[in-house]
Amino acid sequence: MLNNSENENTSIPNGKEGLISKISEKTKSYHKETIYGIGDDSAVLNYHEKRTLVSTDIFVDGIHFDLMYTPLKHLGYKVVVASISDIIAMNATPKHITVSMAVSNVLMQAQILEIYEGIHHACEEYQLDLIGGDITSSKKGVSICVTSMGIANEEDIVYRKGARPTDLLCVTGNLGGAYMGLQLLEREKSIFQSTGVQPKLEGNDYVLQRQLKPTARLELLNYFKTKEIKPTSMIDLSTGLATELINLCNSSNMGCEIFEERIPIEDDTRKIAAEFGIDPTIAALNGGDDFEILFTIELSNYEKIKNNDFFSIIGSINPIDKGTNIVMSDGNIIPIKTN
Repeated sequence: MLNNSENENTSIPNGKEGLISKISEKTKSYHKETIYGIGDDSAVLNYHEKRTLVSTDIFVDGIHFDLMYTPLKHLGYKVVVASISDIIAMNATPKHITVSMAVSNVLMQAQILEIYEGIHHACEEYQLDLIGGDITSSKKGVSICVTSMGIANEEDIVYRKGARPTDLLCVTGNLGGAYMGLQLLEREKSIFQSTGVQPKLEGNDYVLQRQLKPTARLELLNYFKTKEIKPTSMIDLSTGLATELINLCNSSNMGCEIFEERIPIEDDTRKIAAEFGIDPTIAALNGGDDFEILFTIELSNYEKIKNNDFFSIIGSINPIDKGTNIVMSDGNIIPIKTN
């Protein structure tokens, strides 16, 4: 681990121990539960009367990110956001992370430290303690593994399986922007590779940020507490609204009905989608990397949430025999399917 692992099968440029020392110098602790972080064979945490939640995500060069157009600081930030979204989607507060990397000679030490700059920035923004991990060599590319740990009272934890008929379906933020940002980056990469013409990205800040530097919806947890609401089910949107709707409904043994006109899509996303000839609703349903939170709440809570500023009511939960459907703007009802 970054806690002095026994595994020394690595050829990190300029030395593993020196790299770990530089990472440790900029690592801060934000929580009293952290007894000991980086520096020994494992971290030491102290929790009392809380449930601990743990989630692990792996990000692979060429699959989950492209080093040709992903700034390294943004990469470090994004992998943290993606990982802690899983904790938030359990109605729990993320507290600690570990980060492990397998890197080839495509990156030098200074570039690895750039990734950690992004990681440290995310830790500061979301008050996370980086408490360890590992760094080793790889024959090809870069792989990053982030493990997130969070806490919650047992009675506050929300699972995917709790949705019930008449529950309202809600989603934070806006959808489809990350997917359109990816399409823009891939197009400009292709043009550069074939012609050498430099990328033209001006005026597309919104969709680029949605792809390269997403937001973790930590404020949602405080909103629930303030309004004295406990969702009946929750899931994070990492692979598109359609897939996660089906996952949530399957886990709850329910169906649902959502309305196309209620799906939150930013104007900038619509503009880029039109440029690419892509239906923005398709981008919202099937695009990934939004990392928003999809959740259900009891209909009786409608008055509490109807005027909120950061999530939208997009439909409701139905009995399973009614299916999983979207009502299009023209009134047609279409079954929700994944690609």
